[in-house]
Amino acid sequence: MNNKYKKGWIFFLVCPPLIFLAVSYIVMLLWNCLLPEILGVKSITFWQAMGILVLSKILFGGFHGKFGQGMRELKEKKMRERMRELSPEEREKFKEVWRNRCESGFFNRNK
Repeated sequence: MNNKYKKGWIFFLVCPPLIFLAVSYIVMLLWNCLLPEILGVKSITFWQAMGILVLSKILFGGFHGKFGQGMRELKEKKMRERMRELSPEEREKFKEVWRNRCESGFFNRNK
């Protein structure tokens, strides 16, 4: 393996944890500078700030970045390719099945 690529792998292994630590520190600083005076809450430690970040990820599902978009685009591209491979009759049958599913969906059951 080329030495250039070894440095790249080290960069990708070291950078995400460093970014996470830096963001945790920023959350701690912002919390301790703003919220005690505004809301009257206690100051937090670095580890508590890290816990808040993890909890927010679990509850709100943030931090997706481009990876989530890339996976969605990949799935859409795969579906478009499948649709192109279908014959016109198969494509029309597929559309009819989905049309029937949508008409008998949750929102139309009350009619």
